[in-house]
This record gives sequence, C-alpha cells and structure tokens, in this order.
Amino acid sequence: QVQLVESGGGLVQAGGSLRLSCAASGRTFSSYHMGWFRQNKGKERKFVAAIRSSGAAYYEDSVKGRFTISRDNPNNQLHLNMNSLKPEDTAVYYCAARSAWRAGSLLEVHDYDYWGRGTQVTVSS
Repeated sequence: QVQLVESGGGLVQAGGSLRLSCAASGRTFSSYHMGWFRQNKGKERKFVAAIRSSGAAYYEDSVKGRFTISRDNPNNQLHLNMNSLKPEDTAVYYCAARSAWRAGSLLEVHDYDYWGRGTQVTVSS
C-alpha cells in the first residue's frame, strides 16, 4: 500500500514554470513505477509522463521538451518540472503509482494501482 500527496500547483502565466511534487508513503518507493496524469472537469484523465523504477521516462507528445519527470528515491518523492506552460496545460494533475513487478504499459489510467488527490494547475493567457 502506498499513499500519494501532490503539491506545487498554482496559477501561472503562459510561458511560466511550475514544479509539482508527489510525496509517497512507505519504504518501497523505489519499487514502484510512477506517473503523472491530468484531468479537466467533465473530461477523461489523461497521461502526461511516467518514470519506471529503472529511471526510464516517457512523455505525452504535447509536453515533450517542456516537462521533465524525475524521482528522488531516498526521499520518496516524484517531481514534474513544467516549463513553457500553455493555457491548454490547465488541469488537475494527479500522481499515480504501480508496483514494478506488474508488467505492462504506464500510459493508461488502468495501469496504476494508487492515486493521489490531485493539485490544480492554472495557466493564464
């Protein structure tokens, strides 16, 4: 079992930057694959970025080159550095975790076992 708590969201102007963090409980953070998703009201939750326990990272096409996912295993933290933000990046951002022993992709909501409650990111034009 792992509990996830996101932080770092807020209001920023287009072109600005934010750094999201996700604090994970438990002593086995390094054995989880981690992901970031985002969701707007009334719409489906969508993949943003993921990082495997090995450190391999994956990004949704629209954020490649602007967002960077990273993990700090000793401190049980997941981060998402977001640069060159656009109004279309506005959403609630969720952190997710999946046990590394379970095979499969990291691109879909159903690939993950645990979710945080989300943090709001608003990008003004």
